[in-house]
Amino acid sequence: MSSEFERNLDKYAEVIVRVGLNLQPAQRLLIGVPALGNGTPLELAPLVRLIAKKAYQVGARLVDVMWNDDQLRLIRFQHAPRDSFEEFPTWRADGAFEVAKAGDAVLIIYAENPDLLAKQDPALITTVLQTGFKHTKPFSDLRGKNAMNWVVITAPVDGWPDKVFPDLPPEDRKARFWDTIFEICRVKQPDPVSAWKDHVNELGARRDYLNHKRYAALKLAAPGTDLMAGLPKGHIWRAARMTSQNGIDFTANIPTEEVFTIPHKDKTEGVVTSTKPLSYGGSLIEEFSLTFSKGRVVEATARKGEESLHMLLETDEGASRLGEVALVPHSSPISQSGLLFYNILIDENAASHIALGRALRFNIEGGEAMSDDEFAAVGGNHSLMHIDFMVGSGEMDVDGLTEDGTAEPIMRSGEWAFEV
Repeated sequence: MSSEFERNLDKYAEVIVRVGLNLQPAQRLLIGVPALGNGTPLELAPLVRLIAKKAYQVGARLVDVMWNDDQLRLIRFQHAPRDSFEEFPTWRADGAFEVAKAGDAVLIIYAENPDLLAKQDPALITTVLQTGFKHTKPFSDLRGKNAMNWVVITAPVDGWPDKVFPDLPPEDRKARFWDTIFEICRVKQPDPVSAWKDHVNELGARRDYLNHKRYAALKLAAPGTDLMAGLPKGHIWRAARMTSQNGIDFTANIPTEEVFTIPHKDKTEGVVTSTKPLSYGGSLIEEFSLTFSKGRVVEATARKGEESLHMLLETDEGASRLGEVALVPHSSPISQSGLLFYNILIDENAASHIALGRALRFNIEGGEAMSDDEFAAVGGNHSLMHIDFMVGSGEMDVDGLTEDGTAEPIMRSGEWAFEV
């Protein structure tokens, strides 16, 4: 690898530790939990070692890693007994929960080959995902309450660059992918940490504007989309910077371009059409459309992966309702790259998106302290899963509706329609 690559990799690790986690002296750090992905890919060991080094340099007491190997995952689907896919390594879920409960830091690396399980049985994939959701729910509940400082990142792994850059010579694809990651994560800036502070502040200004407005609903309009999403009273818009329950500011996603909030679980009406494929459990769902009535999906179609889409929606009662709505300008660096990454973390920051499933407690006033029944009563959605999919484009308009029904422009042709 070139010296420039090594410098950028080092800067990326610095951004992850200082901007993403904002790791504090005496904290422990767990890298790779079975939440979004399946652990830490073995081939990312050089990055993980840099992160560990920088974590210890800022005073971490312990850095530990849950490793994962995609080939072992594939071997399971190819050779394991067909009745064994509800088995789960509970020690992983227990370990992640203990770290989160203690208020220590968690790094999630969401990186996988989107075609890894393309030839495997969708029903078995769904069984594995749902089993994972059930076992990691205690950890996911704490993450949804910001019980700890956490961040989700990504990096290229075998097979993935081939999907994103099929027109490049095979030997050039991974290097190009790394260069793209460095670009969209602001690593190539002269001072990446300072660049991230400016970006976080800009997103924060958008967040503050929307929080001041207190809209009753959002209307999304684009080709194939005519959706009204009600917002609960006390909803909170969030962006980039979060604060854990023990007072540590952190940036939960790198990259991030979104400003997001919680929709009311019973007040979504209309139809929405995806603008990018959804990579779900190693299979792709493409060109899909969902019709909502009284907050629930009542019709779902897809050109590809419709069976997987239906199984996703049947995960539990809340899987067919919304847990998040997020706004992203079409001019975001990821959108302007013109690339499709087949990875929710990156692709959701190229376009406005919504999420099926679990709503996040920190998106409503006092949500972290609410019981499940209290959260549901104010409009929060319960589910084992939280799956984002992209609906935005350069043709999308978004309006905020006031209590009296007045429509005010938030986005026009995919761009912010207000100044901050």
